[in-house]
Amino acid sequence: MLNYLLKKITYSSFVLFGVVVIVFFLFQGFGDPARLILGQTGDSATLQNIRRELALDQPKWKQFALYLNDVSPICVHSSKEITDKQLNGFFIGNIAQKIGFKIPYLRRSYQTKKAVGSVLFEALPGTIILALAAMFIATFLGILLGVLAAVKQNTWMDTSAIFTSVLGISAPSFFMGIILAYLFGFVLHNLTGLQMTGSLYEIDPFNGKQLQLKNLILPAITLGIRPLAIITQLTRSAMLDTLDQDYIRTAYAKGLSKAVVVFQHALRNALNPVVTAITGWFAELLAGAFFVEYIFGWKGIGKVTVDALEKLDFPVVMGSVLITATFFILVNILADILYGWIDPRISVK
Repeated sequence: MLNYLLKKITYSSFVLFGVVVIVFFLFQGFGDPARLILGQTGDSATLQNIRRELALDQPKWKQFALYLNDVSPICVHSSKEITDKQLNGFFIGNIAQKIGFKIPYLRRSYQTKKAVGSVLFEALPGTIILALAAMFIATFLGILLGVLAAVKQNTWMDTSAIFTSVLGISAPSFFMGIILAYLFGFVLHNLTGLQMTGSLYEIDPFNGKQLQLKNLILPAITLGIRPLAIITQLTRSAMLDTLDQDYIRTAYAKGLSKAVVVFQHALRNALNPVVTAITGWFAELLAGAFFVEYIFGWKGIGKVTVDALEKLDFPVVMGSVLITATFFILVNILADILYGWIDPRISVK
Protein backbone atom coordinates (compact mmCIF):
# COMPACT_ATOMS: atom_id res chain seq x y z
CA MET A 1 0.00 0.00 0.00
CA LEU A 2 2.81 2.42 0.90
CA ASN A 3 4.60 1.81 -2.41
CA TYR A 4 1.31 2.34 -4.25
CA LEU A 5 0.68 5.67 -2.49
CA LEU A 6 4.22 6.83 -3.23
CA LYS A 7 3.75 5.99 -6.92
CA LYS A 8 0.41 7.83 -7.03
CA ILE A 9 1.90 10.88 -5.30
CA THR A 10 4.80 10.91 -7.80
CA TYR A 11 2.46 10.68 -10.79
CA SER A 12 0.19 13.29 -9.25
CA SER A 13 3.11 15.68 -8.86
CA PHE A 14 3.79 15.47 -12.61
CA VAL A 15 0.11 16.07 -13.35
CA LEU A 16 0.02 19.13 -11.09
CA PHE A 17 3.21 20.42 -12.68
CA GLY A 18 1.51 20.18 -16.07
CA VAL A 19 -1.51 22.06 -14.73
CA VAL A 20 0.76 24.79 -13.34
CA VAL A 21 2.47 25.16 -16.75
CA ILE A 22 -0.84 25.40 -18.61
CA VAL A 23 -2.40 27.80 -16.11
CA PHE A 24 0.62 30.11 -16.03
CA PHE A 25 1.12 30.45 -19.77
CA LEU A 26 -2.63 30.52 -20.49
CA PHE A 27 -3.25 33.58 -18.33
CA GLN A 28 0.01 35.39 -19.07
CA GLY A 29 -1.33 36.69 -22.36
CA PHE A 30 -4.41 38.46 -20.95
CA GLY A 31 -4.14 42.08 -19.88
CA ASP A 32 -1.46 43.96 -17.99
CA PRO A 33 -1.39 42.83 -14.34
CA ALA A 34 0.14 46.12 -13.23
CA ARG A 35 -2.65 48.08 -14.91
CA LEU A 36 -5.28 45.71 -13.48
CA ILE A 37 -3.91 46.31 -9.99
CA LEU A 38 -3.52 50.08 -10.28
CA GLY A 39 -6.52 50.87 -12.45
CA GLN A 40 -6.67 53.37 -15.28
CA THR A 41 -5.52 56.42 -13.30
CA GLY A 42 -2.01 55.30 -12.28
CA ASP A 43 1.10 57.14 -13.49
CA SER A 44 3.89 55.43 -15.44
CA ALA A 45 6.37 55.48 -12.53
CA THR A 46 3.97 53.61 -10.26
CA LEU A 47 3.22 51.13 -13.04
CA GLN A 48 6.92 50.43 -13.47
CA ASN A 49 7.32 49.87 -9.72
CA ILE A 50 4.44 47.37 -9.70
CA ARG A 51 5.84 45.56 -12.74
CA ARG A 52 9.21 45.33 -11.00
CA GLU A 53 7.56 44.07 -7.80
CA LEU A 54 5.66 41.38 -9.74
CA ALA A 55 8.78 40.51 -11.78
CA LEU A 56 6.95 41.41 -14.98
CA ASP A 57 10.14 43.02 -16.25
CA GLN A 58 11.86 39.61 -16.19
CA PRO A 59 11.96 37.02 -19.01
CA LYS A 60 9.01 34.63 -19.17
CA TRP A 61 11.08 31.64 -18.04
CA LYS A 62 12.13 33.48 -14.90
CA GLN A 63 8.55 34.61 -14.21
CA PHE A 64 7.47 30.97 -14.47
CA ALA A 65 10.28 29.83 -12.16
CA LEU A 66 9.20 32.41 -9.56
CA TYR A 67 5.55 31.36 -9.87
CA LEU A 68 6.48 27.68 -9.55
CA ASN A 69 8.52 28.52 -6.45
CA ASP A 70 5.47 30.27 -4.98
CA VAL A 71 2.92 27.51 -5.60
CA SER A 72 5.26 24.62 -4.79
CA PRO A 73 5.30 23.28 -1.20
CA ILE A 74 9.10 22.86 -1.45
CA CYS A 75 10.62 26.29 -2.01
CA VAL A 76 13.53 28.71 -1.69
CA HIS A 77 12.74 32.18 -0.31
CA SER A 78 14.55 35.04 1.34
CA SER A 79 13.59 36.21 4.83
CA LYS A 80 12.05 39.35 3.32
CA GLU A 81 9.87 37.30 0.95
CA ILE A 82 8.73 35.07 3.80
CA THR A 83 7.67 38.14 5.77
CA ASP A 84 6.15 40.10 2.88
CA LYS A 85 4.18 37.14 1.53
CA GLN A 86 3.29 35.89 5.03
CA LEU A 87 4.34 32.36 4.15
CA ASN A 88 3.40 29.57 6.56
CA GLY A 89 5.80 26.66 6.88
CA PHE A 90 9.22 25.51 8.09
CA PHE A 91 12.34 27.22 6.75
CA ILE A 92 16.05 26.66 7.34
CA GLY A 93 19.08 28.57 6.08
CA ASN A 94 20.62 32.02 6.22
CA ILE A 95 18.89 35.38 5.86
CA ALA A 96 19.56 35.67 2.13
CA GLN A 97 18.07 32.31 1.09
CA LYS A 98 16.08 29.77 3.05
CA ILE A 99 14.91 26.34 1.94
CA GLY A 100 11.59 25.28 3.34
CA PHE A 101 8.36 23.34 3.18
CA LYS A 102 5.32 25.62 3.12
CA ILE A 103 1.65 25.96 2.35
CA PRO A 104 1.54 26.89 -1.38
CA TYR A 105 1.40 30.64 -1.92
CA LEU A 106 -1.17 31.52 -4.60
CA ARG A 107 -0.23 35.22 -4.61
CA ARG A 108 -2.65 38.10 -4.09
CA SER A 109 -5.88 39.21 -5.70
CA TYR A 110 -5.55 42.12 -8.12
CA GLN A 111 -8.83 43.62 -6.91
CA THR A 112 -8.98 43.07 -3.13
CA LYS A 113 -5.21 42.72 -2.45
CA LYS A 114 -6.07 39.76 -0.20
CA ALA A 115 -4.12 36.51 -0.33
CA VAL A 116 -5.73 34.26 -2.95
CA GLY A 117 -5.41 31.25 -0.65
CA SER A 118 -7.49 32.89 2.09
CA VAL A 119 -10.09 34.10 -0.44
CA LEU A 120 -10.55 30.62 -1.92
CA PHE A 121 -10.41 28.69 1.35
CA GLU A 122 -13.12 30.95 2.78
CA ALA A 123 -15.35 29.94 -0.12
CA LEU A 124 -14.23 26.29 -0.45
CA PRO A 125 -16.36 24.91 2.44
CA GLY A 126 -19.51 26.14 0.67
CA THR A 127 -18.57 24.26 -2.50
CA ILE A 128 -17.62 21.08 -0.62
CA ILE A 129 -20.90 21.13 1.33
CA LEU A 130 -22.85 21.63 -1.89
CA ALA A 131 -20.95 18.83 -3.68
CA LEU A 132 -21.38 16.44 -0.72
CA ALA A 133 -25.11 17.15 -0.52
CA ALA A 134 -25.53 16.66 -4.27
CA MET A 135 -23.47 13.46 -4.20
CA PHE A 136 -25.42 12.10 -1.23
CA ILE A 137 -28.72 12.65 -3.06
CA ALA A 138 -27.33 11.13 -6.27
CA THR A 139 -25.74 8.12 -4.53
CA PHE A 140 -28.62 7.23 -2.24
CA LEU A 141 -31.36 7.58 -4.86
CA GLY A 142 -29.19 6.29 -7.73
CA ILE A 143 -28.23 3.02 -6.03
CA LEU A 144 -31.78 2.53 -4.73
CA LEU A 145 -33.34 3.10 -8.17
CA GLY A 146 -30.66 1.00 -9.90
CA VAL A 147 -31.21 -1.97 -7.58
CA LEU A 148 -34.98 -1.63 -7.92
CA ALA A 149 -34.74 -1.49 -11.72
CA ALA A 150 -32.50 -4.59 -11.82
CA VAL A 151 -34.66 -6.62 -9.44
CA LYS A 152 -37.83 -5.56 -11.28
CA GLN A 153 -36.35 -5.96 -14.75
CA ASN A 154 -38.71 -5.45 -17.70
CA THR A 155 -41.46 -3.99 -15.50
CA TRP A 156 -42.83 -0.45 -15.40
CA MET A 157 -40.42 0.33 -12.53
CA ASP A 158 -37.44 -0.63 -14.69
CA THR A 159 -38.74 1.36 -17.68
CA SER A 160 -39.46 4.43 -15.52
CA ALA A 161 -35.99 4.34 -13.96
CA ILE A 162 -34.30 4.11 -17.37
CA PHE A 163 -36.46 6.87 -18.86
CA THR A 164 -35.81 9.18 -15.90
CA SER A 165 -32.04 8.55 -16.02
CA VAL A 166 -31.93 9.34 -19.75
CA LEU A 167 -33.70 12.65 -19.08
CA GLY A 168 -31.25 13.39 -16.27
CA ILE A 169 -28.22 12.76 -18.50
CA SER A 170 -29.66 14.91 -21.29
CA ALA A 171 -30.44 17.95 -19.14
CA PRO A 172 -27.52 20.40 -18.57
CA SER A 173 -27.11 21.60 -14.97
CA PHE A 174 -27.41 25.28 -15.83
CA PHE A 175 -30.70 24.67 -17.66
CA MET A 176 -32.14 22.57 -14.83
CA GLY A 177 -30.95 25.18 -12.33
CA ILE A 178 -32.92 27.93 -14.04
CA ILE A 179 -36.04 25.73 -14.29
CA LEU A 180 -35.90 24.59 -10.65
CA ALA A 181 -35.14 28.08 -9.35
CA TYR A 182 -38.06 29.58 -11.26
CA LEU A 183 -40.52 26.74 -10.51
CA PHE A 184 -39.83 26.06 -6.81
CA GLY A 185 -38.27 29.36 -5.81
CA PHE A 186 -40.72 31.70 -7.54
CA VAL A 187 -43.91 30.04 -8.85
CA LEU A 188 -44.34 27.65 -5.89
CA HIS A 189 -42.54 29.78 -3.31
CA ASN A 190 -45.60 30.04 -1.06
CA LEU A 191 -45.78 26.23 -0.86
CA THR A 192 -42.07 25.35 -0.71
CA GLY A 193 -40.72 28.35 1.20
CA LEU A 194 -37.57 28.12 -0.94
CA GLN A 195 -35.70 31.10 -2.36
CA MET A 196 -34.42 31.50 -5.91
CA THR A 197 -31.03 32.55 -4.57
CA GLY A 198 -29.25 32.27 -1.24
CA SER A 199 -26.19 30.92 0.52
CA LEU A 200 -25.53 28.63 3.47
CA TYR A 201 -25.18 31.58 5.85
CA GLU A 202 -27.07 34.83 5.61
CA ILE A 203 -26.58 38.01 7.61
CA ASP A 204 -29.61 39.20 9.56
CA PRO A 205 -29.33 42.84 10.74
CA PHE A 206 -30.88 41.90 14.11
CA ASN A 207 -29.77 38.30 14.72
CA GLY A 208 -26.39 38.27 12.94
CA LYS A 209 -25.13 35.29 10.92
CA GLN A 210 -27.77 32.59 10.51
CA LEU A 211 -27.60 29.08 9.04
CA GLN A 212 -29.98 28.63 6.10
CA LEU A 213 -30.00 24.92 5.16
CA LYS A 214 -33.10 25.36 3.01
CA ASN A 215 -30.96 27.32 0.53
CA LEU A 216 -28.97 24.12 -0.04
CA ILE A 217 -31.93 22.10 -1.37
CA LEU A 218 -32.35 23.47 -4.90
CA PRO A 219 -28.66 23.79 -5.86
CA ALA A 220 -27.91 20.32 -4.42
CA ILE A 221 -30.75 18.72 -6.41
CA THR A 222 -29.68 20.61 -9.55
CA LEU A 223 -26.06 19.54 -9.20
CA GLY A 224 -27.01 15.95 -8.34
CA ILE A 225 -29.35 15.25 -11.28
CA ARG A 226 -26.73 14.11 -13.80
CA PRO A 227 -24.67 11.90 -11.43
CA LEU A 228 -27.97 10.45 -10.17
CA ALA A 229 -28.83 9.37 -13.70
CA ILE A 230 -25.37 7.87 -14.32
CA ILE A 231 -25.31 6.01 -10.98
CA THR A 232 -28.81 4.61 -11.61
CA GLN A 233 -27.81 3.16 -14.99
CA LEU A 234 -24.47 1.80 -13.76
CA THR A 235 -26.03 0.18 -10.70
CA ARG A 236 -28.76 -1.43 -12.79
CA SER A 237 -26.26 -2.78 -15.35
CA ALA A 238 -23.82 -4.07 -12.71
CA MET A 239 -26.62 -5.64 -10.67
CA LEU A 240 -28.03 -7.47 -13.70
CA ASP A 241 -24.59 -8.98 -14.38
CA THR A 242 -24.07 -9.91 -10.73
CA LEU A 243 -27.53 -11.45 -10.25
CA ASP A 244 -26.69 -13.84 -13.12
CA GLN A 245 -23.65 -15.30 -11.32
CA ASP A 246 -23.51 -18.84 -9.94
CA TYR A 247 -22.83 -17.77 -6.34
CA ILE A 248 -26.11 -15.82 -6.33
CA ARG A 249 -28.02 -18.95 -7.31
CA THR A 250 -26.11 -20.83 -4.61
CA ALA A 251 -27.13 -18.20 -2.04
CA TYR A 252 -30.79 -18.63 -3.01
CA ALA A 253 -30.37 -22.42 -2.82
CA LYS A 254 -29.13 -22.08 0.76
CA GLY A 255 -32.45 -20.49 1.67
CA LEU A 256 -31.26 -16.91 2.13
CA SER A 257 -33.92 -14.26 1.78
CA LYS A 258 -34.09 -12.11 -1.34
CA ALA A 259 -33.16 -8.96 0.59
CA VAL A 260 -30.02 -10.61 2.02
CA VAL A 261 -28.96 -11.95 -1.38
CA VAL A 262 -29.56 -8.64 -3.17
CA PHE A 263 -28.06 -6.22 -0.65
CA GLN A 264 -25.37 -8.29 1.09
CA HIS A 265 -24.12 -10.48 -1.76
CA ALA A 266 -25.06 -8.95 -5.11
CA LEU A 267 -24.86 -5.24 -4.35
CA ARG A 268 -21.41 -5.29 -2.74
CA ASN A 269 -19.91 -7.08 -5.73
CA ALA A 270 -21.67 -4.72 -8.14
CA LEU A 271 -20.40 -1.54 -6.50
CA ASN A 272 -16.97 -1.20 -8.17
CA PRO A 273 -18.16 0.62 -11.32
CA VAL A 274 -20.54 2.63 -9.13
CA VAL A 275 -17.68 3.72 -6.85
CA THR A 276 -15.79 4.83 -9.95
CA ALA A 277 -18.74 6.97 -10.96
CA ILE A 278 -19.29 8.35 -7.45
CA THR A 279 -15.67 9.39 -6.88
CA GLY A 280 -15.24 10.68 -10.42
CA TRP A 281 -18.44 12.69 -10.26
CA PHE A 282 -17.64 14.10 -6.83
CA ALA A 283 -14.42 15.56 -8.20
CA GLU A 284 -16.28 16.81 -11.26
CA LEU A 285 -19.00 18.39 -9.13
CA LEU A 286 -16.40 20.68 -7.56
CA ALA A 287 -15.81 22.09 -11.05
CA GLY A 288 -19.42 21.73 -12.24
CA ALA A 289 -20.65 23.69 -9.23
CA PHE A 290 -19.36 26.91 -10.82
CA PHE A 291 -22.48 27.64 -12.87
CA VAL A 292 -24.90 26.22 -10.30
CA GLU A 293 -23.41 28.44 -7.59
CA TYR A 294 -23.67 31.46 -9.88
CA ILE A 295 -27.33 30.75 -10.75
CA PHE A 296 -28.40 30.26 -7.14
CA GLY A 297 -26.11 32.90 -5.63
CA TRP A 298 -24.45 30.21 -3.52
CA LYS A 299 -21.22 31.44 -1.95
CA GLY A 300 -18.56 28.96 -2.99
CA ILE A 301 -15.35 28.68 -4.92
CA GLY A 302 -17.26 28.58 -8.20
CA LYS A 303 -19.04 31.88 -7.66
CA VAL A 304 -15.81 33.49 -6.45
CA THR A 305 -14.05 32.29 -9.62
CA VAL A 306 -16.78 33.50 -11.98
CA ASP A 307 -16.77 36.90 -10.25
CA ALA A 308 -12.97 37.00 -10.56
CA LEU A 309 -13.19 36.24 -14.30
CA GLU A 310 -15.59 39.14 -14.77
CA LYS A 311 -13.09 41.45 -13.04
CA LEU A 312 -10.03 39.92 -14.78
CA ASP A 313 -8.68 38.93 -11.37
CA PHE A 314 -6.44 36.19 -12.77
CA PRO A 315 -4.56 35.12 -9.60
CA VAL A 316 -7.90 34.05 -8.08
CA VAL A 317 -8.82 32.12 -11.24
CA MET A 318 -5.40 30.46 -11.42
CA GLY A 319 -5.55 29.49 -7.75
CA SER A 320 -9.04 28.07 -8.21
CA VAL A 321 -7.87 25.86 -11.09
CA LEU A 322 -4.94 24.53 -9.05
CA ILE A 323 -7.13 23.76 -6.02
CA THR A 324 -9.72 22.00 -8.20
CA ALA A 325 -7.00 19.92 -9.92
CA THR A 326 -5.61 18.93 -6.53
CA PHE A 327 -9.06 17.73 -5.42
CA PHE A 328 -9.42 15.67 -8.60
CA ILE A 329 -6.16 13.90 -7.82
CA LEU A 330 -6.94 13.31 -4.14
CA VAL A 331 -10.39 11.91 -4.94
CA ASN A 332 -8.94 9.53 -7.56
CA ILE A 333 -6.41 8.19 -5.03
CA LEU A 334 -9.22 7.73 -2.51
CA ALA A 335 -11.25 5.85 -5.13
CA ASP A 336 -8.43 3.34 -5.75
CA ILE A 337 -8.13 2.71 -2.01
CA LEU A 338 -11.89 2.19 -1.72
CA TYR A 339 -11.82 -0.45 -4.48
CA GLY A 340 -9.65 -2.71 -2.35
CA TRP A 341 -11.90 -2.22 0.68
CA ILE A 342 -15.15 -2.90 -1.19
CA ASP A 343 -13.83 -5.85 -3.21
CA PRO A 344 -10.91 -7.75 -1.57
CA ARG A 345 -10.28 -9.50 -4.89
CA ILE A 346 -8.72 -6.25 -6.14
CA SER A 347 -5.16 -5.79 -4.88
CA VAL A 348 -3.66 -2.32 -4.63
CA LYS A 349 0.05 -2.48 -5.52
